[in-house]
Amino acid sequence: MRRLALFPLLAAALLLAALPARAFTFTAIHGEPLPLDAWRGQPVLVVNTASLCGFTRQYNDMQALHDRFAERGLVVLAVPSDDFRQELSSNQEVEDFCRIQLSLDIPITEITPVTGPRAHPFYRWLAREHGHTPRWNFNKALIGPDGALLGFWGSRIRPTDRRITRLIEDALPG
Repeated sequence: MRRLALFPLLAAALLLAALPARAFTFTAIHGEPLPLDAWRGQPVLVVNTASLCGFTRQYNDMQALHDRFAERGLVVLAVPSDDFRQELSSNQEVEDFCRIQLSLDIPITEITPVTGPRAHPFYRWLAREHGHTPRWNFNKALIGPDGALLGFWGSRIRPTDRRITRLIEDALPG
């Protein structure tokens, strides 16, 4: 009898472990849904960002990756977060900073928790299934065309680092 009671829990755990990253949806900075599944078949670099962080210069690297690889299919997604108390106070301020001051044209989510119990489901999945939790701003998760995690890097590794660009190039079609 005890085995039967555990079966639904075990089945749910296996299903969660099998979920690819494509199963998650963020909310764009203007409020519309931003499903990772919309980029099925493309690599996606997901970066938790903060406008007032010392690593904010990495936004320029994110845009450089977009400029270099977008036509071949790469998506670079900025996920602003105030988990480390270094983000501006509103989505509008974040958008103005990113679009006007930095001239970014990559997709940007609304301000989103990335750590702890309030973390977005994507980041809970990264922590639970892959052991990766952002310890600071500008952590990078590269999702492959099939939705599998290809790599995770901390704040000190720039988005244009060869370790990342090599995996991106390998994941791009053609």
